[in-house]
Amino acid sequence: MPLRRVTLDQLAIRDERAFRHIGLYDALKQRLLDDRFEFCVVPPGESWRRVLFLNLTFWNAAEPSDVLEDATIDADVVCHAAWHHLARKALHDIGTADALFLGESIASAFDIYLVGRTLGHVKSSSFLDTQVPAMAAVAKDAGLSAKGFEALLATVAADPERAFEDLRQLLFDAATMLVGCDGLDAGVAALERFRGHRFAALLHHYEVSNWVLYGRAYAKGTTDARVVAMDRALREAAVSLDWLEARWLAD
Repeated sequence: MPLRRVTLDQLAIRDERAFRHIGLYDALKQRLLDDRFEFCVVPPGESWRRVLFLNLTFWNAAEPSDVLEDATIDADVVCHAAWHHLARKALHDIGTADALFLGESIASAFDIYLVGRTLGHVKSSSFLDTQVPAMAAVAKDAGLSAKGFEALLATVAADPERAFEDLRQLLFDAATMLVGCDGLDAGVAALERFRGHRFAALLHHYEVSNWVLYGRAYAKGTTDARVVAMDRALREAAVSLDWLEARWLAD
């Protein structure tokens, strides 16, 4: 049985109540609805591991390839899919590795913004129940103590917008540096450069190796001046999410 293609209005959204106070969530959701964005649903009986395999292996930077286990979707996945969709629209004619990494870093870093906006604001959230322990486990493996992780979360909750931009920069910079590494020693040296970053302990929570491998396989060149300019604009903006909202969401 082939994959079934559905639009967001045909899906039940889990944990949406936790994001009701986040204006960007509504805007991102509405963009997917307006553009009739399509998701893929596997046939009944397929395992979540099969779904994960399909998402990681056949992820496509040029067109939608989001695979779901059934006709439900988590609210944070709605945001992730929307940022990818917006990145494709903004960068559709740029096939370089840094264009790929810019879109992926924005979509992935938005998770930390959601963590910051929901911590202390909602009584219960499946997003927090899954994301925070997963982040804690990665941080522990990286040598960050439980107390250190709690302190990091406190800074995220205090300024979610700054947390988003700091993590976006780490993911973008790490990926753009690693894609040019020609061997193991160069890769180790590149990773070492980020050891002192605020979110260094969370770097391996994200599938950066997949980004790098995809970039090496499919990217048409390493950098593009337009991407460099966008990245610089985000770094220089008072609030980078405001910049994205004004230029990617308000068109």
